[in-house]
Amino acid sequence: MSEILELDHVSKKYEQGNETITVLNHVSMSVRTGEFGAILGPSGSGKSTLLSIIGALTNPTGGEVKLSGRNVHHLSKKEQTNLRLEEIGFIFQGANLVPFLTVKEQLQLIGQLIHQKNKITKRAEDLLTHLGLTERSSHYPEHLSGGEQQRVAIARALMNQPSLILADEPTASLDRDRGKSVVNLLANETRKRNIATIMVTHDEAMIKNCDWVYRM
Repeated sequence: MSEILELDHVSKKYEQGNETITVLNHVSMSVRTGEFGAILGPSGSGKSTLLSIIGALTNPTGGEVKLSGRNVHHLSKKEQTNLRLEEIGFIFQGANLVPFLTVKEQLQLIGQLIHQKNKITKRAEDLLTHLGLTERSSHYPEHLSGGEQQRVAIARALMNQPSLILADEPTASLDRDRGKSVVNLLANETRKRNIATIMVTHDEAMIKNCDWVYRM
């Protein structure tokens, strides 16, 4: 395994009137390929802010975030956009599927965004088969269960063959059994593909399959 992500004394502060609110205070950590890790903590502890900084969606007040050796916050806006499209897969609390696209079209849209039109149909079909969603490929999100929607979200996150997946409370809208199923799927895909996944969660029951846990 090789190091894919490094955080060095990452801080985030907000000014609120005459008060300075410290959300993150000198967070340092490293993540290797093949690792499935969790950031665990209650609401308001800064978990999602940290994930947003790692994904180049929010700038830190101080410190560095390096992905594949590159400081993501030293990149231009266009370079950051390309980084998110090409190297990072995002999974959110809700599946956030486009309501007027079928399951297969959700995946093909990612392929179009990363300019791989010649490969997207087969890649989408392969992922849907692998994740047991072939029979749902022509269905719209409203006809899927919550667990199926999150499996589609995982497939969508894998479409760009990312080196890092960031999952923000991916089980929050699911019952306990479906939640564990989604976490197990994420862990298995992480290790099989030798990528890295960071999952934000507040639920202790969801961390049993993690290689490491960072508590906030």
